[in-house]
Amino acid sequence: MPHPPASPTSTTRGPRLWWRLLLGFALLGLGVVSWLWLPRWLAGQPADDSAIPVAVDFPAPDFDFTTLDGHTHTLADFRGQVVLVNNWATWCPPCREEMPTLEAYYRAHKAQGFVLIALAAHEYPFEVNDFLQKAGWHLSFLIAPDPGEQAMTAFRQTHLPASYLIDRQGTVRLMWVGAISRHNLEKFVTPFLEK
Repeated sequence: MPHPPASPTSTTRGPRLWWRLLLGFALLGLGVVSWLWLPRWLAGQPADDSAIPVAVDFPAPDFDFTTLDGHTHTLADFRGQVVLVNNWATWCPPCREEMPTLEAYYRAHKAQGFVLIALAAHEYPFEVNDFLQKAGWHLSFLIAPDPGEQAMTAFRQTHLPASYLIDRQGTVRLMWVGAISRHNLEKFVTPFLEK
């Protein structure tokens, strides 16, 4: 007994279903991307992919350091001011990228009692000076070589860049790993300067 011919829809249903699923996932992905990025684009604000700090609450460790200009300080010397300790290194790309941002923020807020201390992990003065000269940067905040990595040890940190915000009473209030944007400095650090 002869079999009836197969209907055209039975042979094309599989590929059509596959393309519909693929199109559905693509539209879903486009919807998610639009939901996340479109409001920022319409508002004219670029997306900020920089590090977000974590709120912490512990006494700032104390250690001494010598800046590139030869002055020796301890972290406790800056009690009464808002201090941002930045652990960085000249060979670290995100560290280098955030330096101009840190300088701009420092210049804008130093009159409010803001101190920025950049400690170059596992580097000597000649290495840091050579790097700054080649980069053509004229940074006005405190820069100190930290060949023994005592700042990283004091904060129990192994990643770079890493930053810590110390309030006027000497308590570490924020910490983050990764480069910081100007937007996030204004959003998270400035409120401590206004207290």
